[in-house]
Parts: sequence; structure tokens; C-alpha cells
Amino acid sequence: MPGKVNPVICESVMMVCAQVTGNAARLLADKAVAGFTVNRERIAGLVGQNPILVTALNPVIGYDKAAQIAKKAYAEGRSVKEVAAEMTELSKEELDRLLEPKKMTGEG
Repeated sequence: MPGKVNPVICESVMMVCAQVTGNAARLLADKAVAGFTVNRERIAGLVGQNPILVTALNPVIGYDKAAQIAKKAYAEGRSVKEVAAEMTELSKEELDRLLEPKKMTGEG
């Protein structure tokens, strides 16, 4: 058929690239990722400082107050719970209940 372009070369190059990527991914998994350990303490600290936590406070203290807490916690590198305890009348127990990250993911 006149004018037909055969994509065999392009397809073969894509197959080689996929094979190389697959080999590199296996090597990465075996030599690097397999040795990873979870630093739960560090993760908990980072989650506690994540401004997204204040969304759980919106129904209780309102959007504006929650936004102030998020901004202050972020600016000062402090936990949302710590700043919320200072800026609201909520008890530690209530803040622990409201700011439980697992509840926000549907796991808690």
C-alpha cells in the first residue's frame, strides 16, 4: 500500500524501553526499597503538623478559626493540636478525638 508507514521500529524501541524500565524497577525494589524501615515516630510528628488536620475542626470552631490555627501552626512549625489547644477552649481529650488522622482516612 503506497504511503503506509510501518511503526515496527517505534514499537520495538518502546518495548526495549519497557524492558529496561522493568529491569531497573526490579533492581530498585530488591536493592533499595526492600531495606526500607518505617520511622513511625517521625511520620506521626509530620502528620501532626500537617495543616490539613484542621478541616476536622471546621464543624466545631468554624472555618475562620481553623484557618488561623493552620496558618499559625505552619508558620511556627508546631503541631495543629498544640496550637488548637492554645487558641480554643477544646479539651485535650476532645482535640485527640477530633484530630485523629485515621478517622479522616476512613480507617479509624
